Amino acid sequence: MAFWTDATLRDPKRKFRFQVQLLGYPDGATWYAKDVTKPSIDMATTEHAYLNHTFYFPGRVTWTEVTCTLVDPLEPDAVANTLALLQNAGYHPPANAQDVSTMSKASAIASLRGVVITQIDADGSEVETWTLNNAFITNAKFSDLGYDGDDLSDISLTLRYDWATCVTTGVALDGSNTFFKLGQAQ
Repeated sequence: MAFWTDATLRDPKRKFRFQVQLLGYPDGATWYAKDVTKPSIDMATTEHAYLNHTFYFPGRVTWTEVTCTLVDPLEPDAVANTLALLQNAGYHPPANAQDVSTMSKASAIASLRGVVITQIDADGSEVETWTLNNAFITNAKFSDLGYDGDDLSDISLTLRYDWATCVTTGVALDGSNTFFKLGQAQ
């Protein structure tokens, strides 16, 4: 039976039931995440031509960037916190031509301190949790302003990461519910 024909079965996952934790923000920024893309995977393929046939083989896996939009409240000030994250990551505008400080991956990761995307059910229980490993900000776009609307100001973040870990309440074909965890056989 499918979930839509049997009321005793659980609801399907809903797009509007989620939380995003940006652990580098003072309060985790959980309550002002407006939207987020889940991690996704691109797998390259390699082509091999043999006689009259072409065969394809799987190649490298690349995790695509995640985008997240945050509402910009007055308190805590999300713009100030985002700029502080970038500053803590090692970015400082040059004071003069001899100022050659740069960012490192380690400082960018340490500044953000982690990203967790959690999908929840109607009761607020976690049903799917994605953790972005070695995540850092690659783009921060602050809201445009205009007199023609009454929308809330927001911040769009683009996050790059090395891989994601996913823990679900469901059970996969092999009986597990944790995927892509480092140090665990797949």
